[in-house]
Amino acid sequence: MTARRTMRVGIIGAGVMAEAMIAGLVANRAVEPGLLAASHPRRERRDTLAERHGIRSVAANRDALAEAELVVLAVKPQMLVRVMRDLRGHLDPGQVVVSIVAGATLRTLIDGLQHQAVVRAMPNTPSQIRRGMTVWSPSPACTAHHRDLARAALRSLGDEREVADETFVAMATALSGTGPTYLFAVMEALIDAGVHLGFPRELAHDLVVATLVGSADYAQQSELHPAQLKNAVTSPGGTSAAAIYELEKGRIRTVFSDAVWAAYRRTAELGDLLEAEVAAGGDSEPTR
Repeated sequence: MTARRTMRVGIIGAGVMAEAMIAGLVANRAVEPGLLAASHPRRERRDTLAERHGIRSVAANRDALAEAELVVLAVKPQMLVRVMRDLRGHLDPGQVVVSIVAGATLRTLIDGLQHQAVVRAMPNTPSQIRRGMTVWSPSPACTAHHRDLARAALRSLGDEREVADETFVAMATALSGTGPTYLFAVMEALIDAGVHLGFPRELAHDLVVATLVGSADYAQQSELHPAQLKNAVTSPGGTSAAAIYELEKGRIRTVFSDAVWAAYRRTAELGDLLEAEVAAGGDSEPTR
């Protein structure tokens, strides 16, 4: 990690994911708590953040920009254009802005902020325990120093991958960003199946969670293709073969592929709406 403890960070919109980044930056000793400012409209939320993490919490978004090298946009998509309009003209050319707003393209961010050094990033839910995966893409105006700052901030959430093609960030939104939702649905289905067999729900929950976590760790450490791992435990005429037959008969691969494609289409739609809103001057309120 190339960030220094003197790195100054401003976070706009201190929600759940933003707090995960705050906690990670402080825990990783990437930044002194006193050099990190976060904005939020509710006083009780600001007080909680200041007490919990020792940071400076502010009500006005612009106040979080003061002396910050890196600015994180962590607001909801429907608030983005309004927030960018508020920040426009108050960003220093040396600052880099990292957006974790779903669907917000580099063009939207550059035009909306009238600022050239921006990064589009997409973390996922496990970032809250610093085991997330973030895919990010910098604008052409980002210097090596800007990218180092962005990388240090995003590593506070877990693993990260920089990509040159911004389209990969939109794809990642549908695959790794939305991915935990698919797995939570699988977990729920397996737990319900266990209850149907006769397990107490709490025991079924523990069995399923431990199986998924262990399987993921095993797949990572083995470095084998999932098909090889599956084939290794699928004996002819065995229980796994019977189960896989039913999953394939239910078109499991196609269902997952359709789900990812639907999430990708929605990401593109959000991006188009935001770009249109910026082009219209931010006066419209598109339906989301």
